[in-house]
Amino acid sequence: MTQRIRTLIVDDEPLALRLMRAILEKIPEVEIVGECKNGREALKGVTELSPDLLFLDIQMPGISGLEVIKRIQGDVMPLVVFSTAYEQYALDAFDSNAVDYILKPIDSERAKRAVTRAIARLQIKESKYQTKPAVLGAIEQIAYAEQNLQMNNRRDDHHAAPELNTTSRIVVKDRDEIHLLDQKEIEWIDAAGDYMCLHIGGETHVKRTTLKELLAELDESKFKRVHRSTIVNLNFVKKVIPHSKGEFYLILGEHDKIKVSRNYKDVVKEFLGT
Repeated sequence: MTQRIRTLIVDDEPLALRLMRAILEKIPEVEIVGECKNGREALKGVTELSPDLLFLDIQMPGISGLEVIKRIQGDVMPLVVFSTAYEQYALDAFDSNAVDYILKPIDSERAKRAVTRAIARLQIKESKYQTKPAVLGAIEQIAYAEQNLQMNNRRDDHHAAPELNTTSRIVVKDRDEIHLLDQKEIEWIDAAGDYMCLHIGGETHVKRTTLKELLAELDESKFKRVHRSTIVNLNFVKKVIPHSKGEFYLILGEHDKIKVSRNYKDVVKEFLGT
């Protein structure tokens, strides 16, 4: 018997959600493990259900599909297929970064093709971990295209942003803006290739750097590595939940549940004083 791919579907439109389920239920290789109506439910579903594949609507109110990806811990990342009615420049970004998508209105042939590609990618070692850098690359490309559209032929692209350096803040350049993030407000950080996702109060800031470089900037007494690609500010840990095989989950807030691998379990034990 062929192993079925565990799939979570997300769309804020009830009709679109029902259509997606009806189409995927006819694909023998698919096992639908849940459905979500918004980004918050999607984040919870990915953590609790550990799907192999996520069919994710991009344009959702509140937490968009792209923001959902930023906030999923990279080491528990499922493969992703976006459903979208985006503009062509966004589709070009997905294509160039090998990010899967299907255009709305969704049809069965497009969905089946996406599932076939996902099954093939699951055979590749660490394919899930490769998903997040690809999507972040697409997001960066989309943001750049949007910025160019808004500039309307302005010629100040090459005006260099000032280099800022502080000991207590992390500098993040976002398009033509510079954010100074206070370290004590950063809740957790997720590495994805050459990108770092810094999570603060429900928002995610993406910085192009490496985990090693960022660790050198952080206060080592507060920020601890709990997975190969995840750093947590221990001041924000509200609850520790033991998991199987020496692993733990850290509850940081209402929606952030961070997995601690057994290789870093001593960090949790030291934190708990056990």
